[in-house]
Amino acid sequence: MKESIGLDRLTGLIAFARAASLGSFTAAARDLAVSPSAISKSVQRLEQHFELKLFSRTTRSLTLTPEGRDLYERALRLLREVEDIEQAAVATRAEPSGLLKITAPPPIGLNILAPAIPRFRERYPRLTIDLRLGDPYADIIEQGIDVAVRVGNLADSRLISKSLGPHRIAAFASPAYLARHGTPRQLSDLAHHDCVNFRYQSSGQALRWPFSVDGKVVEVEPDPAIVIDASDAVAAVLAAGGGIGISPTYVAAPYVARGELTPLFPEYAVNRSAITALWPESRRGSPNVKAFVGFIAELFSAPTAWDEIVRGA
Repeated sequence: MKESIGLDRLTGLIAFARAASLGSFTAAARDLAVSPSAISKSVQRLEQHFELKLFSRTTRSLTLTPEGRDLYERALRLLREVEDIEQAAVATRAEPSGLLKITAPPPIGLNILAPAIPRFRERYPRLTIDLRLGDPYADIIEQGIDVAVRVGNLADSRLISKSLGPHRIAAFASPAYLARHGTPRQLSDLAHHDCVNFRYQSSGQALRWPFSVDGKVVEVEPDPAIVIDASDAVAAVLAAGGGIGISPTYVAAPYVARGELTPLFPEYAVNRSAITALWPESRRGSPNVKAFVGFIAELFSAPTAWDEIVRGA
C-alpha cells in the first residue's frame, strides 16, 4: 500500500517550487507571506524525506541540482492541477471575490491601473487586489499571476491575450522651457534644443524618436542633454523644464492636465506596439479575471481619457 502524502510534504513542495521559481528563499517567503527560515526548514525537511539534495546553495545564488530540476518540473504539474481545481471552484461563484493578482510595467501600473483600482473595487468589493509592478519578462504562470498587462503582442501558447489599445507616444516640453527657448516648428528644429531621452533597461539602447509624417514613420536620433531609463522620470524632468522629450500619452496626460507639459507636433504622434492583457488558460473561466479584463477594456475605450487630455491641450 502506498504511503499517503502528508501536509508537511505538500507544504514543502509548495515552498520548494516557489523558491525554485523565484531564485531565493527570501523571495519565496515574501510571495507566500511567511519567514525565509520557514521556507528553508520546509525545503530541508523535503530533502531529508527524499534523501536528495535539491539546491546547490552559495551566499549569492540558489541553483537547482539535476535531481531538484526533475522534482521541480513534477511539482509544477501538481501545483497547476491544484490551481485548476481552485479556479473551477471560483468559477462556480456568481460574484467575483477573493484574491486577484495583477502585474504590469511600472508606467502602466502607476498611471493607468493604480488610479482606477479604487473604482474597480467599488464595483467588486469582495475582491482583494495584489498589484505587482515589475519584471515584464517574468513567467506569470510560475508566479501565480491572474492577469498581466504588457506592452506588445507576446505570443505564449499557455496564455490567453486581449489587445487593449495602442501604446501612443508623443513629444512634450514644459511651458517654462518653451518660454525660454522657443517652440520648435518643424522636426529639424529639435537639433537646437535640449533633449531628454529614454533608454531601455532591457537592452541599454536609447530611444530613436518616431514621428508619423505623411503616412510614414520618420525617426529622429536626438543629441540628449539627459538620458533616463524610466518613463515617469522622463516626464518629471520635462515638467521641471529639462527640455523636450518623448513620453507615452498616459504618462504625460496628468502633467498636461495641470498645465505642466505642452504637447509638441501632436499631428506626428505615433501608435507604437499594442498594450495587451494576458492570463493563463487555467483562468479562462475565472469570474475574477473576466471582471478585471472587462474593466480595463473599458479604460482603453477609444478615445482614451489620457489621449483626450493631450488632444484637448
